[in-house]
Amino acid sequence: MYAIVEIAGQQFKVEKGREIFTHRLEGDADAALVFDKVLLVDNGGDILIGAPLLEGASVKATVLGHLKGEKVIVFKKKRRKGYRVKNGHRQSLTKVRIDDIVA
Repeated sequence: MYAIVEIAGQQFKVEKGREIFTHRLEGDADAALVFDKVLLVDNGGDILIGAPLLEGASVKATVLGHLKGEKVIVFKKKRRKGYRVKNGHRQSLTKVRIDDIVA
């Protein structure tokens, strides 16, 4: 059984017991979350598709912790002008474990 869920503006394919990384969410570690924006549920070949969302469907999850992603280097340069700027960025992420899918 899996579901397609919208979390923080992104769509994720989630299954029970799977851990995913999302953009930073509110809530401390071990906090329970419920995601109501379920777009699709597949229950062993029985597929339910929302238009655009499924009524009454939800995904229950637990926050495992907050962390930062890999560093991304942002380098800007204009040739023959002597202009160079180097910046770095690390995205704030939340690790979430999917506990249950309710269709």
